[in-house]
Amino acid sequence: MRPDLHATRLALLATTSDARTEMEHSLAAAVSPACAHAFTRTMPDEARRDAAAATAAQPLGGLAFSAKDLFDIAGQPTPAGSIVLAHAPAARADAIAVARLRAAGGALLGRTNMTEFAFSGVGVNPHHGTPANLADPATPRIPGGSSSGAAVSVASGAAFIGLGSDTGGSIRIPAALNGIVGFKSTARLVPAQGALPLSTTLDTVCAMTRSVRDAVTAHQILAARRVTAGAAPLAAYRLAVCRNLFQDGLDPVVARAFERTLGRLAAAGARIEEIDLPPLADLPTINASGGFSAAEAYAWHRLLLERSGAGYDPRVAQRIIKGATMRAHEYIDLIHARRSWIERMEQLLSPFDAMLSPTVPITAPAIADVAPGEGRDDEFFRVNALLLRNPSVINMLDGCAISLPCQATDELPVGLMVWHAALHDDAVLAVALQAERAL
Repeated sequence: MRPDLHATRLALLATTSDARTEMEHSLAAAVSPACAHAFTRTMPDEARRDAAAATAAQPLGGLAFSAKDLFDIAGQPTPAGSIVLAHAPAARADAIAVARLRAAGGALLGRTNMTEFAFSGVGVNPHHGTPANLADPATPRIPGGSSSGAAVSVASGAAFIGLGSDTGGSIRIPAALNGIVGFKSTARLVPAQGALPLSTTLDTVCAMTRSVRDAVTAHQILAARRVTAGAAPLAAYRLAVCRNLFQDGLDPVVARAFERTLGRLAAAGARIEEIDLPPLADLPTINASGGFSAAEAYAWHRLLLERSGAGYDPRVAQRIIKGATMRAHEYIDLIHARRSWIERMEQLLSPFDAMLSPTVPITAPAIADVAPGEGRDDEFFRVNALLLRNPSVINMLDGCAISLPCQATDELPVGLMVWHAALHDDAVLAVALQAERAL
């Protein structure tokens, strides 16, 4: 990987590099084989212009960022990984998140590929191709989704920040599978205006980076707030590991990496307790009527499905159409049940500064196993459910979480998820900064 944003900005300030040179490196990476299918549109002229106009004193200093295809960019349609919106009217203004990154001196490299309409954690796209995970040159593996291209843009060195969204893990899943960092903030901290929605209840606008310190910088820009993450050692934090659900059925590589990680954190002084979270067992009942994503997606897509349903990815359309069966009282009951569930979870989490879990229970499977085609749907939906299982808990909690790499050099990427309830963002980031140093 290229040096992270922080190190590159130091080089800019020291005049040992400059934004134009760094942009040429980013553009070369964006059109390299490593980024095949990662971008739906690159913007080299605009990126060079923005890099030249920025100053090294700005937080991003003219360095490249990418934007998931569901964000409005002024003068362009917002297809969200689909073909049915390819000729939609152009956006009149940038999404707030895009505008904030630009105002901080970021140079927009282009739009990144994604699961159509963000409705899957696998990252497969039948319209624009599927970007391959860079972790295994021998076997094309899934990038994870839905922010698939954003992850590859960061892992390949094309972008320093991959702007994306997270509704059930769509930032943390690809971060874990690609060996980079993905931070899902508390949803209310970053405006979603100008981002095509999946679930207005669960969507979070956030980003992937190559380090935790870069995740702090990206969040400060996106949320327009200062993170207070002191330099207290790991021993200053009370941490917990959840025994139930999060560690069920772990792939041997993930189990080995997670156990090794806990040992290394403990050796660095971390105080880690094992606990159970009984309310997790209630989630299937709470979501029995279909959950928020399908119902809220159907509300947005129903007229478009009537006009252009044949142009949808059939797997995505299948999941959206399930939202048509939810009745009004079931939706209201779901809102109340979630609120009560969050209250019970927050009581159990309150003694701790952060929780530790595997981000996802598996490593990235081969694209060939889940690619569109007859006979592979069952495996696709099995993998999708596994990838979403752990990170989606934090979306339901309205919480915050970060995934950071914890694999050994000879292993496929594995993510450590540090998480907590809403508005514990600074504590989660502080623990992650110390955990990254220890690992």
